Amino acid sequence: MAQTAVAGETEAATQVALAVNNIEVVYDEVILVLRGVSLEVGKGALVTLLGANGAGKSTALKAISGLLKTEDGEVTRGTIALNGERIDHLAPETIVRRGLFQVMEGRRIVEDMTPIENLRLGAYTRRDSEIGADIEMVFSYFPRLKERTGLAGYLSGGEQQMLAIGRALMARPQLMLLDEPSMGLSPLLVNEVFAIIRQLNRDLGITMLLVEQNARMALRCADYGYIMESGKIVLDGSAAELSNNEDVKEFYLGGGEQRKSFKNLKSYKRRKRWL
Repeated sequence: MAQTAVAGETEAATQVALAVNNIEVVYDEVILVLRGVSLEVGKGALVTLLGANGAGKSTALKAISGLLKTEDGEVTRGTIALNGERIDHLAPETIVRRGLFQVMEGRRIVEDMTPIENLRLGAYTRRDSEIGADIEMVFSYFPRLKERTGLAGYLSGGEQQMLAIGRALMARPQLMLLDEPSMGLSPLLVNEVFAIIRQLNRDLGITMLLVEQNARMALRCADYGYIMESGKIVLDGSAAELSNNEDVKEFYLGGGEQRKSFKNLKSYKRRKRWL
């Protein structure tokens, strides 16, 4: 009986692709940005992290991908594990080799390189002979990129976002972090990009953690979600549960009203739903 229980616990642990446990992040050794953030992303799942501007969402992604070190930031407490192995002490390039790739906010493509050169750049950690085949795979999801032979800086905003995601695919990631993929895109392109993100998740089995301001679209696409306020996780649940939550509806899914803060909700404070 005990052996069965231990086997069950081991199997459950292997189903967690990303485990962030009670991390704190400090910038410039004095500015506390994240306070006790914990979240999990199951293997093959698409999880979204929502919150207002300045809530700490992008900082959380950079803590996971190791990019804080380039901005004088540091994880001063807690642990981050990828497939059961800690990565919070590793360099960004080592984390990429472990199978985690972040698509940065603002796309960050190399504008004076062609799309195909950008895609090859995404495979810089690889030493196999299948890079050409993977480029064709990227083109199958983003056929417009195959038609663009000029410099990437001349691509439309939507095409640049597709290129950024395609470049991430070239690293053959097990876990992809997506930071604001809808930023600056028209509603039509937002629908197209999110449809492709979901298709990649389903077809290729890539685990995804998505940071997004468009809460309605993110919850429609995701399996599970977390909401962050002032550097803390304040609410989590399945995408359906969050979509039907009255507070989430009011503050994130409202009809165009300016997004408010949960901390100003008196009824919320009375219910003490988070600390």
